[in-house]
Amino acid sequence: MTNARDVDLPASPDERRSLLSNVDVVLDDQPEFEEKPTSPALSSKKRKPLAGFLFLLSLILAITGFELWPRSQHDTRIGRHALYSNGTHEFKKTVLMVSIDGFRADYLDRGLTPHLLDISREGLRAKYMRPVFPTLTFPNHWTLLTGLWAESHGIVANDFWDPVFREPFHYYNVTSTKNPRWWLGEPIWETAERAGIITANLMWAGPWIMSSGVKPTYFLPWVEQPLQTKLSKLLEWIDLPLEVRPQLILGYDPSVDHAGHETGPMSEAVNTTLATVDLFIQNLTQALGERNLTHIVDVIFVSDHGMTNMSHPTFLYVDEIVGQPWEGVIIRDGWPSMGLRFTSGTNTTKVLEHLYQYTLAHPGQFDVFTAESFSTDPATSSVDLSAFKHGKLNAGLQPMPERYHFSANYRIAPVWIVPCIGYALTYHGDTGSMPIGNHGYDNEESSMHAIFIAHGPFSKRAKAALAARTEDQDEYLMPGFQNVEIYNLVRQLLGINAAHAAKTNGTVGFWDSYVLPDAGT
Repeated sequence: MTNARDVDLPASPDERRSLLSNVDVVLDDQPEFEEKPTSPALSSKKRKPLAGFLFLLSLILAITGFELWPRSQHDTRIGRHALYSNGTHEFKKTVLMVSIDGFRADYLDRGLTPHLLDISREGLRAKYMRPVFPTLTFPNHWTLLTGLWAESHGIVANDFWDPVFREPFHYYNVTSTKNPRWWLGEPIWETAERAGIITANLMWAGPWIMSSGVKPTYFLPWVEQPLQTKLSKLLEWIDLPLEVRPQLILGYDPSVDHAGHETGPMSEAVNTTLATVDLFIQNLTQALGERNLTHIVDVIFVSDHGMTNMSHPTFLYVDEIVGQPWEGVIIRDGWPSMGLRFTSGTNTTKVLEHLYQYTLAHPGQFDVFTAESFSTDPATSSVDLSAFKHGKLNAGLQPMPERYHFSANYRIAPVWIVPCIGYALTYHGDTGSMPIGNHGYDNEESSMHAIFIAHGPFSKRAKAALAARTEDQDEYLMPGFQNVEIYNLVRQLLGINAAHAAKTNGTVGFWDSYVLPDAGT
């Protein structure tokens, strides 16, 4: 496991050239126009006859159905109620965010996604986007929507035990996934709906309706569909009449993740899938261009995590390492990590001591941490405290690293074992299989990093503003950043003021260099 941290470091000029190489620059030769207010320099004497004439002309043209001044294509009014024109129809500011599950950041370097690279050069691209720990699908998709760490929003793994509900959460169980009581925090679609903004959700992880009763105006739960079908649905929403058209559209596709799991990140199947996804992206951006919407719709492409090769893992039998006290282990959460919960009366001191001694003798295979799960909710103390406190006080183990933001929630098991890449935690009697590609490891590992690419009016303005501040002529590449920042980006693009939004774990002012300051109402 690497300890090197390239967090928040901007890409060097050489890195930028490498990351954005072999891509033709597409110039946008369509000028932007801005409505100009009437000049106050006109004298009162000159304005009066002119105003009378213009009033009469306006009245005549209004009756005959003409506009005296056509609305500018690039209406620069700020706020979620502003109207923009594509030349034939009116639109409100629109954000389309597509998640490509399992799209590792360095997949972009393979030369297999020329259209995605094209729009990254025209728009804005991050060196990488860091997922939250654990680097799993459900925790990270809910982070992208809420701006919260896993410990804050409660989806602490794809599968976990809740000691208060006394029930397991399973990502593949519709009863779990659609029930709002599991999902803490406020997703951006709820914030938008509260603000009177119509939203549409195509298969993103999360509940169908929040506990507050708020739900997306349009929602399609997960079902296996080809990308072309998903593209048709996204465009169908965009083509709706103004009064019922969503301003926030979310789309999701897992095909890259599936290929990565089945055949590994370096496989031909992944490369083929990347090309298929790139064609989808080309068709989507082309369709927006044909509708003359590239100055109205901000398109954001993200992923939830990366993927690493696990074709020849070293299996570690945790039951052998722990020995006889393993008999007290009743729950194993968080695969490929292993969160341990115990029966009452289990000698957890021995469990922790055996694990700790093993890490000293075999460094670089796994880390074992204790989580202060019991301290966040008194209702869980009878479940966790007796099985936890002895190990916490006596075994000399580390608490969960602060950078994981993964301790302040009773859903996190009191003992958490995190494997290093190349190692797989298991036990005798385990009937599960290890996929050829996997994720869920330390979120600082480069193979776990995700993508962020934005294209549209926001990205072009941001890029132009940043280019004006530097003498570097290379295309701008954002430093790597944490995915808890995405909620506030979408909120600001929709014109929703922070005072009317949920609290997040994002950085205050993070997007101020890229987006106009809060002006929503």
